[in-house]
Amino acid sequence: MKRKILMSNLKMKPGLFATGMWLLLLLGGVQELRAQDAQANTLKFGRLLRLVESYYVDTTNINRLTEKAIVSMLQELDPHSVYITRDEVEKMNEPLKGNFEGIGVSFNIHKDTLLVVSTVPGGPSERTGIQAGDRILSIDGRNVAGIGLTNNDVFNQLRGEKGTSVQLKILRKNVRGLLDFTVIRDKIPINSLDASYMLDKETGYIKLNRFSATTMEEFKAAMEALREEKMTRLVLDLRNNGGGYLNAATDLAREFLSAGKMMVYTEGVHHPRKEYKSTGGGSFEKGNLVVLVNEGSASASEIVAGAIQDWDRGIIIGRRSYGKGLVQQPYYLTDGSMVRLTSAHYYTPSGRCIQKPYDQGVEDYRTEGLKRFENGEMFHADSIHVADSLRYKTLASGRTVYGGGGIVPDIFVPLDTSSLFAYYNRLQRNNIVYNYVLDYLDQNRTSLLGKYPTFDKFRDKFQPGEEMIEGIVAAGEKDSIARDQKSIDFTLPMMKREIRAHMARSLYTADHFYQIINEEDSMIRKAMEVLANQEQFSLILASKE
Repeated sequence: MKRKILMSNLKMKPGLFATGMWLLLLLGGVQELRAQDAQANTLKFGRLLRLVESYYVDTTNINRLTEKAIVSMLQELDPHSVYITRDEVEKMNEPLKGNFEGIGVSFNIHKDTLLVVSTVPGGPSERTGIQAGDRILSIDGRNVAGIGLTNNDVFNQLRGEKGTSVQLKILRKNVRGLLDFTVIRDKIPINSLDASYMLDKETGYIKLNRFSATTMEEFKAAMEALREEKMTRLVLDLRNNGGGYLNAATDLAREFLSAGKMMVYTEGVHHPRKEYKSTGGGSFEKGNLVVLVNEGSASASEIVAGAIQDWDRGIIIGRRSYGKGLVQQPYYLTDGSMVRLTSAHYYTPSGRCIQKPYDQGVEDYRTEGLKRFENGEMFHADSIHVADSLRYKTLASGRTVYGGGGIVPDIFVPLDTSSLFAYYNRLQRNNIVYNYVLDYLDQNRTSLLGKYPTFDKFRDKFQPGEEMIEGIVAAGEKDSIARDQKSIDFTLPMMKREIRAHMARSLYTADHFYQIINEEDSMIRKAMEVLANQEQFSLILASKE
């Protein structure tokens, strides 16, 4: 019956059909003209390259000129359409694929020597018997100590195809002579989950550093472990998470939303609208949720935070997120290089595009974070300026939210930039604290593990003494960082916490680093305060209009 009614309506309006056909022909004609323009300019550029190669006064590198032309053209489009050389493609993909092939160590080049900071649990190096604190002096018979080794040199020599072997000579503290190891390379996971633990008897904490192919597997395993510890509420930390795969973001959002809710949609001139909806059955559809964001939270992180905020599912705490609302599609070129071309905008469920403006050029776009700092936005919520035309309403309670430049949090937490931090920040930037910890562990690892065999005992009992602080200050002075006693006194609790955190990472696991470093975290403290008060939590998510 519906089909008959539709057909009769068309018969009553013969001009409608003609108009539709005319529009289709017009659009087809426009597309044909664009295709002809592209073909003509392809020939034009090819002609120019041949002229330069044949007639230019000096010798030229046509490959380099072509790459520069590609980079320049993409910069005219938007800040996120980029060219990636053939050599860079594989390295770029590794973090998102979730693994690489190598020997499975975290390392640091310390005093011009390759130092093993930790081994990947279950990885080839751990299975072979390599330990944290070992110094690798030779790789496949080539000396690598005292030669100005770089991180890229290490990657190139230690990574390789699964099943291949690498010969290492290692110096180990309190062991005479060099130790010989043959390590068989294997697949090494790149974790997107930094930490997962209980903040208190009810509250779980999960920190994600990216959205990769393995994110959901890691997240679900963490959630299962937290549920075994009786978790009923969750803090999801997406600070400084620059994004990754769109599908990983929508898969994560599904864990928090009941069935049938739109999480995000994408749309572009050549990209028809595509909607992503929740399917239900997520691991945390109920229970109080807080999402932490800051100026480093971008793209996929903003998709998750936007979906949570638009459906009034949880509270967003922190500072305004980065503001990347563009979707990139990878396209390979003929020589194995790639362009990541922006193909669509993404929109939050309420219709917000949170992409910040880029009409003033790439350089202006990239320094926008500095402008936030200068105009006071990092310290005062009322310094966040959003146009009234970008006001939207959340879909459950009708709260006001904003588009046009990142996710504005429900609760603002300022950046602490007291001038008294300047001295301590210089120590951090120069790796003074971290390098001191490496030296300290080199001398005391065995005795520390004997005295603190478990992390819980270390956390509860160990505190850096005055001699450690003085050692760090002295190391700073050697690196031209003059002693500032007022700043030392002010930042002493922070310095001690960082020392303990670095030690915990090396002695136990990366998870334990965050358990210590987060002890006095201002955003986590605010999250715990809100989660502890159900009335306050509900009030924040209610409409104020």
